[in-house]
Amino acid sequence: MSTEGASPRYVDLDAWESLDVLKALWEGQLAAVAAVGPALPALAAAAEAAEAALRRDGRIVYAGAGTSGRIGVQDGAELPPTFDWPDERLGFAIAGGHGALLQAVEDAEDSTADGAAWIAGAGIGPADVVIGLSASGTTPFTVSALRAARGRGAVTIGIANNPGTPVLQTCDHPILVATGEEAVAGSTRLKAGTAQKAVLNLLSTLIMVRLGRVYRGRMVAMRATNRKLRARGVAMVAELAGCDPEAAARALAESGGDIKLAVLLGCGASRDAAEQALARHGGSLRRALAAEAAR
Repeated sequence: MSTEGASPRYVDLDAWESLDVLKALWEGQLAAVAAVGPALPALAAAAEAAEAALRRDGRIVYAGAGTSGRIGVQDGAELPPTFDWPDERLGFAIAGGHGALLQAVEDAEDSTADGAAWIAGAGIGPADVVIGLSASGTTPFTVSALRAARGRGAVTIGIANNPGTPVLQTCDHPILVATGEEAVAGSTRLKAGTAQKAVLNLLSTLIMVRLGRVYRGRMVAMRATNRKLRARGVAMVAELAGCDPEAAARALAESGGDIKLAVLLGCGASRDAAEQALARHGGSLRRALAAEAAR
């Protein structure tokens, strides 16, 4: 596996000046992001399949071990505040359990039984999306979780940094990001980890865009949980509805903080009409506004 290889270029890394070490590591980070480019078509296909499943009230589940598992948790944890993704529709299958997020659990990633058991215990089914991450592409826990989820009809997405590996072979949508050897051999928290984070940034954001949780480049489904976000919500409603900030604040108060609903209210729709328009159009503010304008 290339991610486990030692590059001759870095054999004297520990003898280099600090700035030279940093330059080498930085170049690796740039290369990691560039490696995502060839995977974009596969990412688009995966997001479209995920959208179809999630419209049936399914869950997004991240499965992984070690660094990959932690990267999955980091991505998933941002979905509720950013896109108002329901907490109950989010799951994390982590080798060694949630305690492994802060401290390594020996041999946890080698358990095929645990991966499959988590999927069965969660009742994963055809409406769910399971994203498995593994730099090597061979992690037994992740492979077994993907295999079990696929067997239960879930949409399965595998992300790995080595080609032809089991994670990519046991899922519906394989995402290969070939990052190659690391500056510190085998330390996949470097290039491989950066590439995985970039892939998840792209994938989860595209899924949320397709589910109507973004409009005109704005986070119209965000949770306004502090002063900064509440002010951002007022500004968004005022801009998108074309009303003054005072009217936007009133619309947000009437909508209970629901930005999409508040925009429709700010445009003059009644609450009932606004709610019905969003429901008819799958939560898409763009289509709801178009329908209200036509009406």
